[in-house]
Amino acid sequence: MTEGEPKGFAVPGSEAPGAKGFTSEPPQGKGFDLTRLLAERGAERYELHTKYLNHQLPRMLHTIGFDKVYERAEGAYFWDSEGNDYLDMLAGFGVMGLGRHHPVVRKALHDVLDASLADLTRFDCQPLPGLLAEKLLAHSPHLDRVFFGNSGTEAVETALKFARYATGKPRVLYCSHAFHGLTTGSLSVNGESGFRDGFAPLLPDTALPLGDLAALEREVRRGDVAALIVEPIQGKGVHEAPPGYLLAAQELLHRHKALLIADEVQTGLGRTGDFYAYQHDEGVEPDLVCVAKALSGGYVPVGATLGKEWIFKKVYSSMDRVLVHSASFGSNAQAMAAGLAVLSVMEDEGVVENARTVGDLLRTRLAALTDRYELLSDVRGRGLMIGIEFGRPNSLKLRGRWTMLQAARKGLFAQMVVVPLLQKHRILTQVSGDHLEVIKLIPPLTITEREVDRFVEAFTAVMDDAHGGGGLMWDFGRTLVKQAVANR
Repeated sequence: MTEGEPKGFAVPGSEAPGAKGFTSEPPQGKGFDLTRLLAERGAERYELHTKYLNHQLPRMLHTIGFDKVYERAEGAYFWDSEGNDYLDMLAGFGVMGLGRHHPVVRKALHDVLDASLADLTRFDCQPLPGLLAEKLLAHSPHLDRVFFGNSGTEAVETALKFARYATGKPRVLYCSHAFHGLTTGSLSVNGESGFRDGFAPLLPDTALPLGDLAALEREVRRGDVAALIVEPIQGKGVHEAPPGYLLAAQELLHRHKALLIADEVQTGLGRTGDFYAYQHDEGVEPDLVCVAKALSGGYVPVGATLGKEWIFKKVYSSMDRVLVHSASFGSNAQAMAAGLAVLSVMEDEGVVENARTVGDLLRTRLAALTDRYELLSDVRGRGLMIGIEFGRPNSLKLRGRWTMLQAARKGLFAQMVVVPLLQKHRILTQVSGDHLEVIKLIPPLTITEREVDRFVEAFTAVMDDAHGGGGLMWDFGRTLVKQAVANR
């Protein structure tokens, strides 16, 4: 037996003539039984996180009453141990575009595992990456090639590297309040100081207001700008680029030999009612496009950077540079199979059209409530990416309570809405960003009018409670105020 060979198994080809090859007996011991492990230790979930992972996560969940124990999930719903259903209007931050455990994606993953493919040999060309790239590019006719990584932030990192190398320029522009990831490169173009603080020095960069063409022109004239990276609809606050901005920015960048990067990690693959959000503006053709999240089917992490031929050929300019940018798990068979299944389901089941139709219905019904509730100031977004913003009320009684919350910490009222939506109505949502009075809805793209009815009814009940001076809701607000003051 060679050094490092597992006991109880023989290496194929190393056995004596006539030997059977692999032994049929597994190593001695209990073996691994996932079902048993979860049955025995699943109840320790919050303690395990507190001891071994990010200890602030369980603390936060306990504080706001989000420390639920979900037993199973399917489509747009979770169920707890008592059989209560919870409507998911968060979709794992957009990862669960098709909902949880879509049968077509599940079957594809079973099939790819059963196929026992010679995956990740590193020195061959498997068919699945090429097939997924072909299918993605069919939705992106002005783009030519794809690099597969493992996440949205990797897709952004790839785009930043490719843009800098292809243009020979160091600086990347981004928009204030943008979110492009948390690894060092993508953090350099993250427009939220709370994520950046303490991690400098970062890459050369400059923040611009979203939609400010004059600021963009001022920067590109300096001659050192490689690219502008932009979310067509910003996840933080759900702010859309003004009409015409992306096209004008693209023309301005190209005039100065710089590139346009569209970050479609959250907005892409149907979220906004088109395959990509940039497609809402006619004529916009980004040089690089980043996707991830929904491409995974909710199962296998994956990210993709799509780009123009000349960019890829410049980066991979010779055989010496064949591995100048790569990812150890990129293009793995499970991720590729999941991605192919997701795109197939989107086409077969009309997912993009559903996101547009149901999203318009949900947004319209919510917008109709702005005249009814003085605390509700705006409803915006596209498709199934919707922002609900709260603002300062007019009535004296409500204004006093609003001012109390704002003085402690901006964003507390939005949290006051999110909590009863879960606690009383079993609907999971999120506040759209730190210090924002905005709730973001990014449910699975497969929801129907049934889920719209359930959410609108629950939201209406919560707003009735808030405007009626409901004791429990404002009592919770005072608890949040105390927590905010204590954490200063």
